[in-house]
Amino acid sequence: MSILIMSEDGAEEASSEYRGSVRELLEVAIPLIISSGSVSLMHVVDRIFLTWWSVDALAAALPAGITFWAAIALPMGIGIYTNTFVAQYSGAGRPERLVASVWQGTYFVIVAGMLLLGLLPFTDELFRWMGHDPAVQTMEIEYFSVMIYGATPMLLAAVLSAFFSGRGRTRVVMAVNLLVAVLNIVLDYLMIFGVEGLIPAGGVRGAATATVIAQATAAALFAWLVIKVCREEGFPLWQNWRPDRELIGRMLWYGMPNGFQFFVDVAGFAVFIGLVGHLGKESLTATNLAFNLNSLAFVPMMGLSTAVMTLVGQRIGERNPDLAVRTTWLALAVSGCYMGLWAMIYLFAPNLILAPYAVFAEIESFDRLRPIVTLLLRFIVLYSFFDAMLIVFGAAVRGAGDTRFSLVFSFIGAWFLMVLPVYLFTRAGSLTLWIAWSIVTFYIFVMGIGFLIRFQLGHWKSMSVIEHDTDAEPQEELTLPVTATTPADAAAAVSAAGGGHGESP
Repeated sequence: MSILIMSEDGAEEASSEYRGSVRELLEVAIPLIISSGSVSLMHVVDRIFLTWWSVDALAAALPAGITFWAAIALPMGIGIYTNTFVAQYSGAGRPERLVASVWQGTYFVIVAGMLLLGLLPFTDELFRWMGHDPAVQTMEIEYFSVMIYGATPMLLAAVLSAFFSGRGRTRVVMAVNLLVAVLNIVLDYLMIFGVEGLIPAGGVRGAATATVIAQATAAALFAWLVIKVCREEGFPLWQNWRPDRELIGRMLWYGMPNGFQFFVDVAGFAVFIGLVGHLGKESLTATNLAFNLNSLAFVPMMGLSTAVMTLVGQRIGERNPDLAVRTTWLALAVSGCYMGLWAMIYLFAPNLILAPYAVFAEIESFDRLRPIVTLLLRFIVLYSFFDAMLIVFGAAVRGAGDTRFSLVFSFIGAWFLMVLPVYLFTRAGSLTLWIAWSIVTFYIFVMGIGFLIRFQLGHWKSMSVIEHDTDAEPQEELTLPVTATTPADAAAAVSAAGGGHGESP
């Protein structure tokens, strides 16, 4: 499809050179990368404050937080797949179906969030079953019992943000996430340590409460922005509010595998880390620290992953899969360069990135950890490019609707190539840290190559999560009157007729 953009003075300018370019990719990806970074920073600061409060508080927040994410993984995975529907309807020029998708996603996550409150009566028993130290256990129950109230606003914020991110308007998502991250950090300090005469010190309960308030603020901001933009730009928001059984059924059909995949990934690594814990506290600490350092490279690439899903979804909606192929390979090049940079740091400057962790650590203990972590970073160097392949090609096929393959392949990989071998070595009493990390490295090799092969086979090119208007000509030229004054705004206007996972006018 050839798309022209009409500026306010009526002048037309072709966008063919921009579409499918590195510039377009970065316009969508950079705000999402910054958003991912802000969320990561928010969690890091939260853990620092809890460490200042007490070591038990930090110990409790980690398992309680993982349990919370496992609880919301399925509805979150389904909710964020609203992005793909927004992207494809945007690409197809179907604004009425676009906003209907956001409404259906909203209904789903509200119901799911209320159902998750049903976990509250089982919280005490759940954490007692884990068998942790009684003092830690009490804090785990406190943390989870508050966090579960944040499930609905967190899920709602994810769905409403898709109205923007799915259309390529990722700067809106970035702005809200940065604001919420700052709010959460401020509230964290105030509610963990308290303010004399005003706010009682809350410890882990205060940390969880701060997160819930921040997520509720994010949901409210996104709701206000959706209503505002729809009113200003003529999206038929209130005309398409009714529940649509066919549409929500289709969203569940494609989104459910995405949700299960999210759960499979979270649970798989949680079990892996738990099994490594059988090797002793030192091995577990080194593994957690190595994964934490790996997140410096991995977390920003989640923003790129969302950008790829967005742009591929737009191109599928436009019926232009060849442009989606071009964008995906460009994303791999960007991701490969970024991961390669971090691989060089892991390999040649491990002490540089370990230095901040050592500042307040007990010197003798950290000196024992340092060579172990340095060794584990070399495993990360080995698999970093394959990790980039997994992220980029996995996002591309899911953006087209190939979620069932992604689920099955991810399940087999996580549980049969990673968890099962580590478990069998543990049962045999022969597991070592070197063996465990060799298994993880092999698992990521296979996943990266597998998603590359799936992408190259091209089955995803003929997929679509939306129903196309049979009266529309797929190659027709579309001229859009917009008020764009910058290349980014022009790209966003194009996205409004064929969007992805972000922000559209």
